[in-house]
This record gives sequence, C-alpha cells and structure tokens, in this order.
Amino acid sequence: MPDRLLNARRARCAVILAALLPSLTDCGPARNQFAPPCPRQAILGDAADFEVHRSGTRDLTDLVLHGRIVGMQGTCQQGQKKDQLAVTVSLAVELTRGPAMAGRDTDVPVFLAVTRGDTIVDKRGYLMHVSFPSNVDRITMTPGEVNLVLPVTPTRSGAAYTLVAGFQLTPGQMTEERRSP
Repeated sequence: MPDRLLNARRARCAVILAALLPSLTDCGPARNQFAPPCPRQAILGDAADFEVHRSGTRDLTDLVLHGRIVGMQGTCQQGQKKDQLAVTVSLAVELTRGPAMAGRDTDVPVFLAVTRGDTIVDKRGYLMHVSFPSNVDRITMTPGEVNLVLPVTPTRSGAAYTLVAGFQLTPGQMTEERRSP
C-alpha cells in the first residue's frame, strides 16, 4: 500500500478516535493521558494441555490429571518510574481429575514467559496447587496473579513484548503432546 494511502487512512482513524474520546471520559487513565500499550498475550500451543498418566500408556483408566489453559488476561499501567510498565497477568486453567488419581490434591507446573521477538526476556515457573472438592472431578481456577515490571523506552513500548503462558512440561510430555491428535 503506498505511503500516501496509509497516511490518509491513519489520519481518518485519528479523526474518528478524536471524536470518540469525549464519550470515554470515565474509562482508562486520568484525563489527558493515554493508556500505555500492553504486551500481547499468547498461550503456547504445545504447552496448552497437560496430562499425567499412572504408567507409560495413554489409556483413560490410567489418567491421573488432565489440564488445559483456557484463558489469559491482564492489565498494565505505567510503572513507578517513567521507563517501566507494570503488568499484572492471570491465567484460567481447567483441570480434570482422572480415575487413577490418588487423593484430591496435587500441584501442577505452569509458566509465564516474557518475549521480545524470538528472545525470552524473563520466564517464571511456579506450582499451582489444586484441591478437588468432594464429588467434583472438573474445576476451572485462576492460580493467582503474576506481577511483572517491563522496561520501556520512547521507541519500545509494552507492545514490543509478548506474554506466553503454558504448562511446564517435561521433554517426554512435550513429545506426547505433539503426537496427540
């Protein structure tokens, strides 16, 4: 697309945005301030599902636990310093207790990584504790919020980053997940 058409399209968008701004006075940051661009969010496809089996088979009767990351949400705001972006992220995880699970409690390994392009800038892994109530074999839960502070500059906003979430799988689990239909 020629630069002239692209600039005209941007100008039209700016005019429309300027017309809509008065109706958004109660949303977002304080008056005359724009919300900072937030990082993109992604759930890593190969690590979006988690299964533990009692033995090396993938038979349903040997299923201990199945998990799936079903959502990710977050907020961001300017950090305490001008060159920081404060980000809060939470995951929604659906867990199913299998017939081979002994007891009702377990820990599930999850991670949240910050990437910039193809580079992992930060990665945090943690164990999410799960307690299945009596007579309940499937739950959806949010394991808690993760707070991050990302460096920003006039030329690199929060949009330069991507937040990637998944289950922390062993190499064997990763191979099995890639083979699953």
